[in-house]
This record gives sequence, structure tokens and C-alpha cells, in this order.
Amino acid sequence: MCGIVGIVSSDPVNQLVYDSLLLLQHRGQDSTGIATAEGSIFHIVKAKGQVREAFRTRDMRSLLGTMGLGHVRYATQGTASAEQEAQPFYVNAPYGIILVHNGNLTNTRELTDELYSIDRRHLNTNSDTEVLLNVFANELQSQITGLSLDPDQIFTAVERVHERVEGSYATIAMIAGHGLLAFRDPFGIRPLTLGSRLLDSGQMEYVVASESLVMESLGYTVLRDVAPGEAVFITLAGELITKQCAPNSVLVPCSFEYVYLARPDSVMSGISVYEARLRLGDYLADTVARYTPMGDIDVVMPIPDSSRPAAMQVAQKLGVEYREGFYKNRYVGRTFIMPGQAARKKSVRQKLNAMSSEFKGKNILIVDDSIVRGTTSKEIVDMARQAGANKVTFASAAPPVRYPHVYGINMPSRHELVAHDRKIPEIAQAIGADHLIYQEVEDMRKAITLGSDVTDLEMSCFTGDYVTGSVSPEYLAWVEANQLS
Repeated sequence: MCGIVGIVSSDPVNQLVYDSLLLLQHRGQDSTGIATAEGSIFHIVKAKGQVREAFRTRDMRSLLGTMGLGHVRYATQGTASAEQEAQPFYVNAPYGIILVHNGNLTNTRELTDELYSIDRRHLNTNSDTEVLLNVFANELQSQITGLSLDPDQIFTAVERVHERVEGSYATIAMIAGHGLLAFRDPFGIRPLTLGSRLLDSGQMEYVVASESLVMESLGYTVLRDVAPGEAVFITLAGELITKQCAPNSVLVPCSFEYVYLARPDSVMSGISVYEARLRLGDYLADTVARYTPMGDIDVVMPIPDSSRPAAMQVAQKLGVEYREGFYKNRYVGRTFIMPGQAARKKSVRQKLNAMSSEFKGKNILIVDDSIVRGTTSKEIVDMARQAGANKVTFASAAPPVRYPHVYGINMPSRHELVAHDRKIPEIAQAIGADHLIYQEVEDMRKAITLGSDVTDLEMSCFTGDYVTGSVSPEYLAWVEANQLS
């Protein structure tokens, strides 16, 4: 999970890109980077940490040009603490290309071998973004016959990328002296949205970003999502050219975007994230009513912030009082390196506080968006009991996370997932809850897709069914052995 943005304007874009990254900060806090193009010259600034602490006035002054892109990183491959793995990445040939990427490639081993032994390209990091950049650069180089570059050559290169690369990738790249390119994997797993605004001069400006809230907040009009397998090229003059570059594309967006990752004020694939979360609450309420004695619930409480819509609907549908019992400390310093469960446990206590007046002597239903490792959930249950709760029922707006996620969320190992190889009563015991209720998989599918053109979702961490190639038991074992959470 990362956040990306690209803008082609008639004015300097440094502030627009910066403001966009602030809006996408929830998608990654490990590192951030901005690159701009001043004619054929690139300017790049990237650093560890969040946007507000990474860029100084001198940095912004150096980011000259009317075309730019930016990235906020949440590490899923490589090393979160390695500054050299912060995006964007750059190669000088052909022309000069800078690229940012949201997602996770699942055939990096094969691609790395091909880039060295066949393409003769050097990789300097363990980042799959650098792999993707070099694959694209190599394919674009193979299309060039002279000095000029036309969109058809770019689109053919993207077609070859789709043929070679497997996994999830929403990508934005700048080609020096030519324009900005955006493309999305053939399954549309990670989001990418296109927006525009018309200037008084009659010139059109364009933005491509991970979420629609960027367009709405910065005064652009949301045009549409970039389609799965589609490539969008915007020239320096503001001309928009598009082409479908994958013959068998199908939209299968990541369910976790709607459960947790995206901001609630975004719309993805025609689905309001906020409304999807409300519907998740409706379906969850039915399951709670089916499995939990109603006398065991006096109040419903969310874990702030992403579970609030679901919790409100659960309370309303059950006819139970909704209360805010947990206060979130928004000013706690970020823990940049969290190597294990002990650090995660400390982080929970720093970020949340239980108000005893809301818990004392009550039977509490706690609603969270999901349960992954169980560490956070156990701490929350313990906090509720210490605050005086009589009984604690825990409900997850998502189904049990039983399998690794390989498409851009940091869940590489089955053995750290609390639901792996456990039945629900055993999970309840592990987190210390009196009762535990999970969303049903089919209910989640219906809640998210209702009223949209989306017919299926990427739900591999819940079902174990992976929509792309290369996700074999051998690959999953390799990921567990080589990728740290």
C-alpha cells in the first residue's frame, strides 16, 4: 500500500504535488518523495518519514517545473528503513524516466534474473519498483528506432510490461521532454484515478492519483478510474492519449481498500468507500445478532477511525447504544521501526486510551475494521477490561485473515496471522474476548460491490485464492522466508 500522484500543469506543480501527498499520507508513512520536470531536467527530493517532516522550503524551491509526481511509501518489499529505497526511482535511458509505483510484483525473482542475464540492467536495491522501472525502460528502449518518441511506442512498451510483469501495480512515470504516463495492472488491484480542470486560457490540466479525494480537494474534476490494463499518456502540452494495453483485463479491486486502506471520502471503481463501510456494518449486525446473545451487549464502540461507519450501523440495526469509549492520540510520535509484537503492543497503548466512564460494569461490543495479527485486538480487549468492562465481545467488519497478502499489504507470513490454522473460538481465546464475530466473506463481497459494476474483489488474504499468476505454495514459502513484516 502506497500513495502516488502525477500532475501536468501550466504552472509550477511542486505545491500541488506536496498537497496531494498530504491527502494521501494515510497510505504510507515510511518515506516520501517528489520529482518534477523542468523541460528535460528532473529535480528529485526524497527522504524517510512523513510529508510534513520530509520537505523543507529549500527542497520545494528546488523542485522546479510544470510536470511532477510524488509518492508516500508503505514498505512491502525491500527495507522500510532504507532511504535509498524511497521512491521515485530514476533511470537515464531511454530519454530519462522517473517512476513511482503502488502495489507488489509477484515475479520479482524471475524479472531480476532476466534484467541481469538478458537485458544487462543493474539493480541497486531490493525494491520491486526499481524492477518495474527497468522492465519498462528496457521495453521502451526496444521500441525506439530514431530520436523521436510517439505514444504508440510508449503503449507498445506498456503492453510488453503487462506480458512480463505479474502482481499488482498502479504506476506513474515521467519521460523527460515528453510527458507523463500512468498505467494499471490488468486486474486493477490497486486504485488509480484520473482527473482534470479547464483553465481560463482554455488549456486542460490533468492529475492522476491513488484516490479521488485528491481531485476533489485540489479543485479538479474526477473524470474516471484508469481502467485495468489501460495506459494514459499526457503530453507536456496537455494532450490526453489513452489505450487499452492488456487484451484480457478484468476489474478485481482489492477488498482491503474498502475495509481499511482508503480514506472514507474517496470513491473507487464507482464505489463510495464510506457507503461500503456502512453496508459492512449492516451485514455484520446480522451476523452479530445470529451468534451473540443480545443480553451480552449494552453498548457498541468503534476502534477509531476506520471502523466508525460499520460500528454506527451495527448499533443502529441492533438497537443498541453507540458510544465512543476509545480516545485516539493523534499526536503520538510515529514508531518508524516496529520489529515485532512487543513494539506493536507498546504502540497500541500510546495511540489509544480507554475512558473508564464508558466501560465500567457494561457489556461492550467492540467493532474493528479487521483483525490481522491479533496483537492490537488483544491489547484493546485488555484495555476494555482494565477500564471496567463486564463482558467484551469483539466484532471484525472483515472476515478472518488466514492467508498472506502479496499484492501490496504487509502480511507476508501465515504464522503471524492470528486466524491462521485457528477456529473462531480459539481466536477469541487468543485475543481474550468473551465472544468473537467475523464478517462472512460473501457478505463482505455484497456489501462492497452492491450497486456498482464491480462483480468480484481481490480477497486472497481471506480466501487463499490469488487472482494473478506466480502465487504458488513455493512462492508463498519464499515470501515468508525473505520478507519481514
